[in-house]
Amino acid sequence: MTAILVRVPSFQQAQQVSFVGGEGVVRNFKLESGSWTYVIEMALGLEPPFGRIGAETMVLLTEADLWADEAEADYNFLTSPRN
Repeated sequence: MTAILVRVPSFQQAQQVSFVGGEGVVRNFKLESGSWTYVIEMALGLEPPFGRIGAETMVLLTEADLWADEAEADYNFLTSPRN
């Protein structure tokens, strides 16, 4: 019998995160090839004169590309259930 260990995701849906190039909110995530991939929605800026085209504020990033606000990360650590 083989045991497969999977890490829990570091970020949750609706969590505010930062990355090189901006900030956003986690909208979805899934495990791909042993690492977590996140769909991040960035805040909309002013609408350009030519209008908006689709989901231009969504980016797909790996867990290594993201970090949480320190205050939120401390809160999540203190309130997460312990095993």
